[in-house]
Parts: sequence; structure tokens; C-alpha cells
Amino acid sequence: MKSQTIRLRPDDCCPVPLSCPPLADDERDRLLLALKALADGTRLRIFELIAAQDAPVCACDIVDRFDVSQPTIAHHLRTLREAGLITTTRQGVWAYYAVDPAGVTRVSGLFAVAASAEPGLALR
Repeated sequence: MKSQTIRLRPDDCCPVPLSCPPLADDERDRLLLALKALADGTRLRIFELIAAQDAPVCACDIVDRFDVSQPTIAHHLRTLREAGLITTTRQGVWAYYAVDPAGVTRVSGLFAVAASAEPGLALR
């Protein structure tokens, strides 16, 4: 029995979507880790708080702004750090957090591609 190729896309459907080069496995994994980290509402708010500062912000100032326990904030900060979105520096017993520009560039690059796409066309 001869197999047939079934074409699901009608010829007159729309312009053919442009293809995009695949991400390297390690880059894709880092991007997924960052997006998963930001998918949590509390982590997103923590990241926004850190990103809004002109200088690194002390962990104690982050804890004071949320209605969750210090260990929970520490967990969220660790997740954001492991995702490459923030950096940590220590001064004595205190930890200070700042945005990691490389992580932000990685995530913003994805959204820049989406923002530049013409309406109705697939991501490039």
C-alpha cells in the first residue's frame, strides 16, 4: 500500500509563515528557566521591584514589601537568581539584589522579535 501525504494547509490560506532558526539547546533551556521564573506572580513582582531600583536592593527591603515569610522570599530570590535574572552581592550578613543584564537581554530578545512581527504573521 502506497502512503499519501495529506496536505492540511489550503493553498489560498494566507502567506506562508517565515521560519526562524532554532535556539541552541542550552540557550533554549536558559530562556525557559527565566520565563518559568517570571510566570509566578510573586516572583514577577519581586523582579519588578528589583528592576525599578537604581542600586542593588537589600533583601530586608524586599521582605518588608510582601505578605509572605522571609523563607518564601528567599526561595523566590534563589529561583530568580538561578534563572539568570538577578545577581546577588553580600555585604556583611546582608544580601543585595540587582537585575542581571544578560538575563534581561535574553528574555527581552524574545519579546523584541514578537514586537517586530507584522500583525497576523507568525513570530520570525
